[in-house]
Amino acid sequence: MKNAFPTLCLLTLALAGCSGLPDQRLANEALKNGDTATAQRNYQALADLGYTEAQVGLADIWMESRDAEQLKKAEATYREAAKTSPRAQARLGRLLAAKPGASDAELHEAQALLQQAFASGDANSLTPLAMLYLQHPQSFPQINAQQQISQWRAEGYPQAGLAQVALYRIEGTYDQHLDEVESICRNALATTDSCYVELATVYQKQGKTEQQAALIQQLQSAYNRGTASAQKVDGVARVLADASVGTPDPETARSLLENIAPAYPAAWVSLAQLLYDFPDQGDVAQLQQYLDNGRAADQPRAELLLGKLYYDGKWVIPDAQKAEAHFQRAVDKEVAADYYLGQLYRRGYLGQVYPQKALDHLLKAARNGQNSADFAIAQLFSQGKGTQPNAVNAYVFSQLAKLQNTPQANELAAQLDEQLPADQRAAAQRLLQKENALRATLSQNALAVQTLADENGEEAL
Repeated sequence: MKNAFPTLCLLTLALAGCSGLPDQRLANEALKNGDTATAQRNYQALADLGYTEAQVGLADIWMESRDAEQLKKAEATYREAAKTSPRAQARLGRLLAAKPGASDAELHEAQALLQQAFASGDANSLTPLAMLYLQHPQSFPQINAQQQISQWRAEGYPQAGLAQVALYRIEGTYDQHLDEVESICRNALATTDSCYVELATVYQKQGKTEQQAALIQQLQSAYNRGTASAQKVDGVARVLADASVGTPDPETARSLLENIAPAYPAAWVSLAQLLYDFPDQGDVAQLQQYLDNGRAADQPRAELLLGKLYYDGKWVIPDAQKAEAHFQRAVDKEVAADYYLGQLYRRGYLGQVYPQKALDHLLKAARNGQNSADFAIAQLFSQGKGTQPNAVNAYVFSQLAKLQNTPQANELAAQLDEQLPADQRAAAQRLLQKENALRATLSQNALAVQTLADENGEEAL
């Protein structure tokens, strides 16, 4: 493993410095602040020189992508670096635990790597280890995930509480355990800044405005001291602006974001999204400036939001070609990009209907958890615009769309259920069960990958 600059640079450092050379510390700080372009540029240069920890940092960036090829590159890089780096070994274990379609051998390899990391003092390995047991009970029949987490909590590991919170999210029982989540995160707040987002979510759901105000004040102080990351400040601001969580507080959200935006490029996009959702907070010129700042820092969310502006014409004149171009730049980085591309192609906004391209993008979005994509697919198969109607597929995706519990989705599902021929019903039910099983696995994997990405951002590099 290489841990120092080349000898020539060391000899001349005192006189001239190493100007122009890639910088590991700069890359680490850039990644922490969400500037992936700067981080990747420096990691890549150092990785090319053989620096193992830079290779791991580069793989960490690839891990945040939804692109299958980049995930393969991340795994290969972790495997190579794991020969000498304990950090890479732990990363590889987390990747394998969250890998879609992992073999039984890979799952047991993940268990061994995570257990090894835990034994070496990496308590952050508890959460991916618990998720491994929860997602793959058939591979670990002797282990009960909940019992294992309870044992870790009884042994006094703070990270075990966070594993419990992750388990509630996977099970879909988070809202039924808000008081427990609050207790867990209050106890872990001093050592885990991700708990600011959890607590903000709890207080927003419960409408506890006084506790929320005190938490935000505590968060700002922690950020100023350097004990809470800008990423978590951004996360709290997005919770405050999310009407689906509770009564939104756009003014406080904007204040938090403006405080971190100069040093944390992702906040520019969050500010733009805030104006998009709450037009009274600014004007189109300000929105455009925020997006320009985000795009300058290679933020995929900026491309997505700019595509939405041209797609729906909320702030600018609609332009399907410009919308398509911006959505394409966000594909494999933002799930919603596939949804909007699918809608462009399904609705014929580009001059004609492209049914196969529409289906490809909409199905990808639906399987990655994008709301409304199933409804759009059901419409595609039932209306037959540009393609032959398919009663079985229309039925399957209309049933999946019912999870939205909207009048339109429920009405379409009822209509297609009534129209489905009796001799096709059994086949439709089998397809529905198969798709539901696939979705359950993909949903858990997505949460596991997100957990890994969050932990990667918090660790010292």
